[in-house]
Amino acid sequence: MKILIRVLINAVALWVATALVDGITVTSDTAAKRAGTLLAVAVIFGIVNAFIKPFIKVLGCAFYVLTLGLFALFVNAALLMLTSWAAGKLNLPFHVDWFWPAFWGAIIIGVVSWLLSLFVADDD
Repeated sequence: MKILIRVLINAVALWVATALVDGITVTSDTAAKRAGTLLAVAVIFGIVNAFIKPFIKVLGCAFYVLTLGLFALFVNAALLMLTSWAAGKLNLPFHVDWFWPAFWGAIIIGVVSWLLSLFVADDD
């Protein structure tokens, strides 16, 4: 159940990013297809973050320390662009144009995900 809630939170955060950032688009015909695309992209985004982000954190540990964590913004933008690439390979109509839309989109996704997570009970 927790995984489903995380996917829904990420899908809403992705939707907010597509609404606010020029350069992040979902080109589906209907609202239902758009919602399905956002859910699928949220799953891809979750997988990318779960498997690739830990390796990047270990390899880039010095950059995180030297930049006082600001390097994480660039890592999150790169992971969003990787998600866009994977969605394209799966023929999903989700696209991030380049780095700056990914940068601002990653910030928005992070903030919206955090805000929505505040309303979800933590079982730990």
